[in-house]
Amino acid sequence: MFGEFDAVVNHKVGISESGFASDKVMPLGEAIEKFIRPGMYLHLAHSYARPCAAYHELARKFRGKDPGFTISGLGFTGDMSSMFYAGIVKKAIATFFGDSLPVPGPNPVFQAAYRDGTVVMENWTILTFCLRLLAGALDFDWIPAPSILGTSIEQENVDDYIVTETPDGKRTGFARALRPDVTFIHGWAADPSGNVVCAPPDAETTGSARGAKEGVIATVEEIVDHDFIKRYSHFVGVPSYLVKAVCPARFGSHPAGMSNYGLEKEVAGYEVDREAVIDLRRKSTDPDTLKEWMEEWIFGCKDHEEYLEKVGQERLWYLQGKAATDSWKQELAEAVPTMNKGPEYNAVEMMVCTGGRILAEKALDSGYRTILAGVGASNLAAWLAYYDLRDQGYDIDLMAEVGFYGYSPQPGDPYIFNMRNIPHCRMLTNIYDILGSLVGARSNQCIGALGAGQVDRYGNVNSTCIPEMKMFLVGSGGAADVAYGAREVLIVIDHLPFRLVESVPYITCPGEKITTVVTSRGVLEKREGELVLTGYFPSSKGKEAALDAIRENCGWDLLVAADVSEIEPPSLDELLSTRIFDPHSFFLGKPR
Repeated sequence: MFGEFDAVVNHKVGISESGFASDKVMPLGEAIEKFIRPGMYLHLAHSYARPCAAYHELARKFRGKDPGFTISGLGFTGDMSSMFYAGIVKKAIATFFGDSLPVPGPNPVFQAAYRDGTVVMENWTILTFCLRLLAGALDFDWIPAPSILGTSIEQENVDDYIVTETPDGKRTGFARALRPDVTFIHGWAADPSGNVVCAPPDAETTGSARGAKEGVIATVEEIVDHDFIKRYSHFVGVPSYLVKAVCPARFGSHPAGMSNYGLEKEVAGYEVDREAVIDLRRKSTDPDTLKEWMEEWIFGCKDHEEYLEKVGQERLWYLQGKAATDSWKQELAEAVPTMNKGPEYNAVEMMVCTGGRILAEKALDSGYRTILAGVGASNLAAWLAYYDLRDQGYDIDLMAEVGFYGYSPQPGDPYIFNMRNIPHCRMLTNIYDILGSLVGARSNQCIGALGAGQVDRYGNVNSTCIPEMKMFLVGSGGAADVAYGAREVLIVIDHLPFRLVESVPYITCPGEKITTVVTSRGVLEKREGELVLTGYFPSSKGKEAALDAIRENCGWDLLVAADVSEIEPPSLDELLSTRIFDPHSFFLGKPR
């Protein structure tokens, strides 16, 4: 009897441990041909890797066929311009349309699409965009999303955003759910059935997989067995029943990178191919060189494997080596001989050091415990403040919106989402936690440090577009979410008439909580609702010449405080502490 019982048990256990009831493995091109139709709404998931191989294959397969896709993604960066160039996008939904490396800025392909109206570009903030995906995953038609109240984003999305009054009389906003037809996602691994392993941080999470009407096409670095999936079940973000196809695509996130944090013993990570991204950015400025690049790297390759052959194995090995957590040491050592080691400084370095001081002072005065920084000079200022406060024994944590919490930035690379910072986080999480709770909840103790395309006299920010000039900048990103939720916000911006304007033509985020603006010439502080000059950078021509230059390069009649004072130049220690994070001077520029 017991023998028969044991036989039944062993049979059942054998079935459960044996592996897979289905095999969905197929080439990426075959999956696209089988499951993608013209007119579909496709989502490109960002969690944390990007499905680069997938969107380049979409560009190849549908180029010249006018498929009229609606395509959404957390951000459209420079290499994603292949889809616009191929003419496959009718409408794009995102929070960012621009180049990201080495510094954020407008992209000519996206600018042309905006200017000529060839693609409808729908703008959201990082948090509201992700909440729309979450609503789709939860099968909600609408979800609370108040952080775009008072912005131009609210005004231009009236079909998908409603403002209403709650029973207790408060004004709030609700965003409509996003439900793509198919979601593309890139993971570290999957079994043949389609259980997909995604390494942290989680960024937008895999909610878009759950909300997709027809399912998921997953590209992965490796096809693995049942035991691998069980070992890393805590990293499985997509269950197999949602997946239509599993497509092997090694280096499927190139030229973006992919962290292997938590999977180090099983797989190798790889860094962002910064040189490749910068090369495309440079060639995008000229139609002829852009065409040559697209024909060589995208349309001249029959598939992703041929693309990787063109990249070359030596380059791929280099990117894997660069992903090592201590690789910054070699990069910094190579850059040190060309770095400015002296006390000479330029206006950007002065701006960053001043911003860092003010952030540290505000944290101490107001008891802030977290800093959410944007990209660029504002990020460097936040990093400088972080180490200054830690040196003073004050507990402060840095956050980055995609899910970095409590990280210690490593020298060598100023990029805010530098993957070498991932192992130095105290917590790896997602956008909902960072922007929705740790910045946005009533319990937050956060000060924001943001860059901006433009700021007006009342602190309103524009980083999206200038409609009357048909000029697209880069988009909101998380700026409005930070400006809505944080206790207060500091802006870091170049002091130019184009940047400091009487009234911004597009409100990316309202200026209610923006209390300080640090420019490349001085410091403006909010007094009685308007920005007033309270500090100026030293000038060899004296105080009055410095004040005149500040007023002349401001787009409104700037008020000067009676107690305006000269700001102390940066110390050599401040300068060196800043330069080690940007040794190639991508943001800092050269000394004057």
